[in-house]
Amino acid sequence: MESLRSPGSRHVPFSESERDAVRTQLERMLANPLFKNSKRYPNLLRYIVEQTLEGEQEELRERTLGVEVFGREPNYDTNADPIVRATAGEIRKRIAQYYHEHGHEGEIRIDLSPGSYVPVFDVPAPVATPAAVPPASLVPLPVPRNRYMPYVIGTAAVLFVAIALAWLRPWVPRSALDRFWGPVLDSDSTVLLCVGQRHFLGSSPETAQQSISDLPQAADRSSGSPPIITLFKLYYQGSQNVAFPDVMTLARLTGLLVAKGKSYHLRGESSTSFADLRDGPVVLVGALNNDWTMRLTGAMRFSFERENDIFWIKDQRNPSTRNRGVNYATPYLQLTEDYAIITRVLEPMTERMVVVAGGLTGYGTMAAGEFLTNPAYLEGIAKLLPKNWERKNIQLVIATKVIDGNSGPPKVVDQYTW
Repeated sequence: MESLRSPGSRHVPFSESERDAVRTQLERMLANPLFKNSKRYPNLLRYIVEQTLEGEQEELRERTLGVEVFGREPNYDTNADPIVRATAGEIRKRIAQYYHEHGHEGEIRIDLSPGSYVPVFDVPAPVATPAAVPPASLVPLPVPRNRYMPYVIGTAAVLFVAIALAWLRPWVPRSALDRFWGPVLDSDSTVLLCVGQRHFLGSSPETAQQSISDLPQAADRSSGSPPIITLFKLYYQGSQNVAFPDVMTLARLTGLLVAKGKSYHLRGESSTSFADLRDGPVVLVGALNNDWTMRLTGAMRFSFERENDIFWIKDQRNPSTRNRGVNYATPYLQLTEDYAIITRVLEPMTERMVVVAGGLTGYGTMAAGEFLTNPAYLEGIAKLLPKNWERKNIQLVIATKVIDGNSGPPKVVDQYTW
């Protein structure tokens, strides 16, 4: 059996000393910033290395890794949830970056070949030490002229370029979706998904309190006594309700976060505090029903405005224009178009990255959610954004056609970066 100490060998080590050498190298790699600032990458890399060292590499399949490393159900859909493939792809890039850094040339190499979850191990060849030459033999000898030398040099140059290109393959450009969500996904903190909620229905202007006696009534300010809320009436509380379009948007966003291996937690707008917004990246879903969205976007170029039944997206550069608006007195089946704002900004008050997906109605919110999770839409807008847009704050205004109560594809009608 070939020894791990043989130069350039790629095989499964079996001796205890070989296992120890690979484990030492693994810990050295996982202590590097390329790995130590993540939870997913070290967990998967450590698992597949250990399984291979123990001769269990036959078990390293996508579904098994999803269950054993990421806690997925045994029958989970690997196509809908590609967390193993995505994590392995990122590990390959980071391995290449690690060994490209100066100082790692003489280390054992742990590699993960494309299309495989079984790692391979390389030992660099030792540098040959020139043999001692007796002084008497140090006589200059004539160097024979080789007419083939130019061809040899040319071939070597071509091989060098080919090797360099193969080495640099892991640094393929990130997709527009990854570049947009990078500041959120790269954070060490859990993502907060804050969804909008209706106000207390008993005092909300859209409820018919006189005809629906089951709704809880607002507190009597003169007496100072709060109303009694029974379990039955609790279901009519705004804090217990989320609009269906917002649920659809949440489903898209949580699916994206799961696919990227990012942990998250959900909160309603009414139960989200300013301290919660400072804990990590935040995604705000909804606009007119989400006070945090209204506060955040209020001072930005694009914001939400209302006058009586008319709601519109205000452009600070053209504040008198209301062409991107919705009349809430319109029968919902007669609504033909809706608008939404997508915002990604480093919020100065919380010093956290915030993403907003909110529409004038639920149709706009769903269109924003579709845009934010569809790579094709983000690739399209990335071509129109300025250089290094992924490092800037962004606002996009989205329009969507509405036909018989169903929203159509999202379309960007305005944009702003700063």
